Amino acid sequence: MKKLPAQKVEELLNYDYHHIWHPYSAMHGEVPVYPVISAQGVRIRLADGRQLIDGMASWWCAVHGYNHPVLNRAIRDQLEEMAHVMFGGLTHPPAVQLAEKLVEISPSALTSVFFADSGSVAVEVAMKMAMQYWHARDLPAKNHFATIYSGYHGDTIGAMSVCDPVTGMHGLFAESLAKQYFAESPNCRFGSPCTQMDMESLTNLLENHHQQIAALILEPIVQGAGGMRFYSADYLARARKLCDRYQVLLIADEIATGFGRSGKMFACEHAAVTPDIMCIGKALTGGYMSLAATLTTSEVSQTIDQGDPGVFMHGPTFMANPLACAVSLASILLLDDSNWQDRVNHIEQVLDAQLSHCIDFSQVNDVRVLGAIGVIELHQAVDMKSITEQFVDAGVWVRPFGKLVYLMPPFIINDSDLTKLCQVVSEVVGNIPD
Repeated sequence: MKKLPAQKVEELLNYDYHHIWHPYSAMHGEVPVYPVISAQGVRIRLADGRQLIDGMASWWCAVHGYNHPVLNRAIRDQLEEMAHVMFGGLTHPPAVQLAEKLVEISPSALTSVFFADSGSVAVEVAMKMAMQYWHARDLPAKNHFATIYSGYHGDTIGAMSVCDPVTGMHGLFAESLAKQYFAESPNCRFGSPCTQMDMESLTNLLENHHQQIAALILEPIVQGAGGMRFYSADYLARARKLCDRYQVLLIADEIATGFGRSGKMFACEHAAVTPDIMCIGKALTGGYMSLAATLTTSEVSQTIDQGDPGVFMHGPTFMANPLACAVSLASILLLDDSNWQDRVNHIEQVLDAQLSHCIDFSQVNDVRVLGAIGVIELHQAVDMKSITEQFVDAGVWVRPFGKLVYLMPPFIINDSDLTKLCQVVSEVVGNIPD
């Protein structure tokens, strides 16, 4: 089995420790990092030769697993033509073909596509679209945003302002962020109806402040890094109607939920809702490259075009990178050909069967499953150093945060590997001290 010499591993980790920041970590933190030399299918191979079954799909994006021959070929073929060309004043087949496919699979009213660099940037773009839309309609005071608590929309300045002030991990910056409007997060769980009382907070917020609100931004059905909560599709449908009543745009942040993760291609489909603006990313490229997109209606795009200054004011240097567009198109076509709905439904059944008993552990507050997402919510935050080491020693890669231990595996995972993931998670969680 291929591995790096022990001395090389030590040198690599030593340099990493002294010079490289990792996401949400200290430069010289105690939580270990593990050097990876290759990945294949659902397995990550470490430099010391150990293999880990990936329960995270690399933060939810590698839906086809790693080193997939179809996606590899798409990258190689495009590389022979061009790796990149500026998108200002130029276009190219991968971008046009990808946009055509995105319009085809998205809710029918979303016909205008803006390519961005990452999920956070896609959210920034959506927020700017909403503000420019109302400016063009001569309502410039509508320049703030409404959202719900327990949400997470990214780490850039605008995106941070619509994240939960506590669970969104950005409280340190509160005084520097734009002040937005927050409604209570819905208590009606997925699969349950939503009452008027459930809607009261959002209704009052929009009724009292719609003159200042450009858009309501929500993660449809699944609130991701802000709490991994699953809420009623009825809530989303009612929120759509409230936005229409109070002339507020609806932004659907589908970055984590898009491309099948919740059991629908896009989570807003659970409520048969079409947003005015939709953000996608993560699984867009199948985990190969960084690319995102913001889709909107012709009403929004044409209004922006007709307003001052007559153009949309955003333009990333690497916008619509041909390599990323080519592999994204290949990834979506691969989904189309893979019976992903059946696979995600089966993963949901296995996760539910294998994790539901964890609710009997005294340290567990809740267990919930939707699509290819399984969540165990604890009463107390986990010890990241200890729990990470336990998972790696058991041969799996699971990355909890806060009180949440969760699984979002690649869609290609087989039952044996999925069962092992669930068994290890159950065992490790069951051994956490009360």
